[in-house]
Amino acid sequence: MGAFEREARANGYAVIAGADEAGRGSLFGPVYAAAVILPPERSVIGLRDSKLLTAAGRERLAAEIRRFALAWAVASVDAFVIDRINIYRASCVALERAIEQLDPPPDYLLLDAIKLESTLPQLPLVHGDARCRSIAAASILAKVARDECMRLWDEVYPQYGLERHKGYTTAEHLLALARFGPTPQHRFTFEPVVNSCPRALRREAANFPWQAAYESGAREAWREASHGSPAQPAAKVAWA
Repeated sequence: MGAFEREARANGYAVIAGADEAGRGSLFGPVYAAAVILPPERSVIGLRDSKLLTAAGRERLAAEIRRFALAWAVASVDAFVIDRINIYRASCVALERAIEQLDPPPDYLLLDAIKLESTLPQLPLVHGDARCRSIAAASILAKVARDECMRLWDEVYPQYGLERHKGYTTAEHLLALARFGPTPQHRFTFEPVVNSCPRALRREAANFPWQAAYESGAREAWREASHGSPAQPAAKVAWA
């Protein structure tokens, strides 16, 4: 790892950020994103795709990344906004918000197979979290932050097993949805969630005017809910 950062510096860029998201395929809760600027002269030993690490390994590396990075930031977009603008656009918003928080600001972006509407030069890399150390670092921070969010929501909804499966489509999660139905934090534009609703509500979920609801006041309600303390399960919302 490090070849893409070296190439960018050889081309005249000085402040290179890697960014990645976590939770895009989950049925529950926010999508998270992180952005990281690593120092060129120092390596964080063991960086790799966050999915290949144990939870303990991710926590250890996350602490190292936060300690040695020139800058890092994490942002999230909640389930209601995901349903309003779709998961791809919500992932882009989360990435953009994380990047905007970096100080110093980057002059070049390395991204994991996604293209942002940004004026900054950027390089989307397929399997970037396995090929690029800056993206790998961002993937670890995003994953650790989202896992902690799921742990907190598990305390609110223990019957769903969120701490174990993190909201993804597992047999345990689908069984809980079939038994208890979805929570307000589930993503109602995702088919397994819609299918877990009573038949009469499926049409309402499928045809719900997310944009109108958002503009008529839900935005403020969700903004207020997002302003809890870090110990609360309400995650910081990055509004489009």
